[in-house]
Amino acid sequence: MRHYDVLVIGGGHAGCEAAHAAARLGARTAMLTLDRLKIGAMSCNPAIGGLAKGQLVKEVDALGGVMGRITDLATIQFRRLNSSKGPAVRSSRAQCDKNRYARFMQDLLATVPGLELLEGEVIGLIVESGRVVGVRTGADEIRARSVVITSGTFLRAIMHRGTVQEEGGRLGDKSANSLSADLLGLGLRLRRLKTGTPPRLHKDSIDWSQTIPQPGDERLIPFSFYHRPDPYPFLPQVPCFLTYTNAQTHEIIEKNLGKSAMYSGAITGVGPRYCPSIEDKISRFRDKDRHQLFLEPEGLDVDEIYVNGISTSLPVEVQEEFVRTIPGLERARFIRYAYAVEYDALDARQLRASLECKDVPGLFFAGQVNGTSGYEEAAGQGLVAGVNAAHAALGRDPFVVSRLDGYIGVMIDDLILKGSDEPYRMFTSRAEYRLLQREDNADLRLSPKAIEIGLLDGHSAQRFQEKRTGVAALQADLESFYFYPNPGTLERFGHLGLSPIKDRVSAEALMRRPEVGFSELGSLGYSSPISDPDIREQVEIQVRYRGYIENDMKLLEGVRNAEGMLIPGTLDYDSVAGLSNEIKGRLKEVRPENIGQASRIQGMTPAAVANLMIYLKNKRRAPISGGKAPHDPFSG
Repeated sequence: MRHYDVLVIGGGHAGCEAAHAAARLGARTAMLTLDRLKIGAMSCNPAIGGLAKGQLVKEVDALGGVMGRITDLATIQFRRLNSSKGPAVRSSRAQCDKNRYARFMQDLLATVPGLELLEGEVIGLIVESGRVVGVRTGADEIRARSVVITSGTFLRAIMHRGTVQEEGGRLGDKSANSLSADLLGLGLRLRRLKTGTPPRLHKDSIDWSQTIPQPGDERLIPFSFYHRPDPYPFLPQVPCFLTYTNAQTHEIIEKNLGKSAMYSGAITGVGPRYCPSIEDKISRFRDKDRHQLFLEPEGLDVDEIYVNGISTSLPVEVQEEFVRTIPGLERARFIRYAYAVEYDALDARQLRASLECKDVPGLFFAGQVNGTSGYEEAAGQGLVAGVNAAHAALGRDPFVVSRLDGYIGVMIDDLILKGSDEPYRMFTSRAEYRLLQREDNADLRLSPKAIEIGLLDGHSAQRFQEKRTGVAALQADLESFYFYPNPGTLERFGHLGLSPIKDRVSAEALMRRPEVGFSELGSLGYSSPISDPDIREQVEIQVRYRGYIENDMKLLEGVRNAEGMLIPGTLDYDSVAGLSNEIKGRLKEVRPENIGQASRIQGMTPAAVANLMIYLKNKRRAPISGGKAPHDPFSG
């Protein structure tokens, strides 16, 4: 029998972050996975980041996580999406070499002090006095003070292609069948979800002349704020390619819809609305005469091309027929056919903001098992769960990333309050304060939290302090440098096509003009004391959007004050006057931890929130009678 502080079940993206974080905090940690060579595997699209997902990766890095570092090493195409739009919606995306990504992740985890990588299958949880204290494997028992389940899409997983069904959460890997029964036995609610993956084609069988090249950016901006050797050892960059479906493609799919596992009734789980199968696209968007497909290389040394946009559960013969109607793919050879996966996921409303189960102490969940989709969402949860599993094991306070702190907090808040009827995907529109929670300032927002708990290493903490100091110094320099309306200055303004100034104006005030940046200021005679592009970008954003940022900060501070009112887990909602039975039922099911969470529960009204706040305030002010202090449920 082996003993650990933290045991992480699963070696996917959530498991990697959870294990790394727990060990970094000094907890004796083990990762238990079926196959060590599959740790960090990119089961679907070999890409990291994207709209809103780039923010998640940057936040993971700011908190001391590893996804950004590994992505930088494995990137074969980098793009910053929405680069021409405002900073609130800009997001980085990297196409990765999938084999290198997994190998780099495995190499990194193998060097983490206090982390042991184990192979084995969990056949049951060990529960004592209502608390999870370990697991049973086929070989022995593994004991731990905290257990983190990051089982991905493997719980009672079934792969579908037409009428063909096969157990497994990923091609070539079996499913985890016994763990679901144990979770149900603990009284936890599970639901059935579905995801899918497209076919992989041989690169030499594609007529690239019929496709449209999609090159990456010339300037590569690493995801990691802190691990940036100079020069950076980027891999060679390669293009992706664009092609489209057509009327013939759609006709074949429509004719065979009944053979799809999704449409035949073989799959009962709910799939991701925002990443639909090609069958869903044809059925739901009949007005569209074509759908775009991206042909994405899976690595520098492999032949597989990932066809982004045609995930499907149609039979293999139908896949071959419709794929070969697509320009450039007429002679396509399949390396791997598409399939759908149906699996069990936890109703995440049973979790606290720490991702610990409310009813089963010591048990944490992270990743797709919580009803999310995507590597990035999994990584963010994994880091939070790993930190809190270590804190619970070591007797420390919970670590919470709130909705007001960043995208990770928004995601966790959504999951634990609303659950997920379909695989949850992060969007910028979900973040109410997205102008404050940008990817470029994730370090300035979150790294102080990581430094406080010891998650960020000394080198990274020093780089953070240098950036924060540099931003403040550059802002002060802009505010103290003035332009005067003398003939030479006015002439330079005219050359740049800028409206002239009538009085002296600071460089900071001038930069508030949308057409003026550091380049224009330099042409006007300003010499910046700092050349670091990250610091200059940060200052430019803060100056240009100062009014909006200050307004959002005021709103944010007001919300923080309301969030701070805690709700005891033992509160009897039936005793709160003015609440409808429906709202009482929702509150009992979710059991919010504070007023902020309660206000965001689906169906909650402002009047109900006000009644709850009044009740809590009155309870705290209630006098103690009889000379004996009763147990105070509000003391925690």
